[in-house]
Amino acid sequence: MKRSRSQSSRPRQGGRQVVLLSGGNPQIAKGDGDGPVQAYIAAMPDWKQDIGRRLDALIGSAVPSVEKAVRWNSPFYGVEGRGWFISFHVFTRYVKVTFFRGTSLKPVPPGGTAKSGDARWIDIHEGEFDEGQMTAWVRQAAKLPGWIP
Repeated sequence: MKRSRSQSSRPRQGGRQVVLLSGGNPQIAKGDGDGPVQAYIAAMPDWKQDIGRRLDALIGSAVPSVEKAVRWNSPFYGVEGRGWFISFHVFTRYVKVTFFRGTSLKPVPPGGTAKSGDARWIDIHEGEFDEGQMTAWVRQAAKLPGWIP
């Protein structure tokens, strides 16, 4: 049986309880560095928190000089001077991992539409995390020019 966090047991940021937005995405204030990213991950509901921890560790291991931030209620990872290369976001049934230059990755991640430009993504459902493929994509993505908003 899956359990969800009660409001009183949710993580806090800046002395306030973290609000979960539609689909369970944590509402975390915009901020640079590891702190806001860890606050986001700590507030991810259920099994998605484990995916967040695994993604964060994998990205940090594959790209030791990675820069981290929270923007638009999502963790972003980038390389100094090259922009953001990956982000993730919580939805009701999955965690969406977006590669901003995903069309340049081999193989190209499966998610994308005619309107998504170079961005491609993968939706990670419970029990579906392919660490080997994700590591390969992260390493490739970190070498490409990133997205600069």
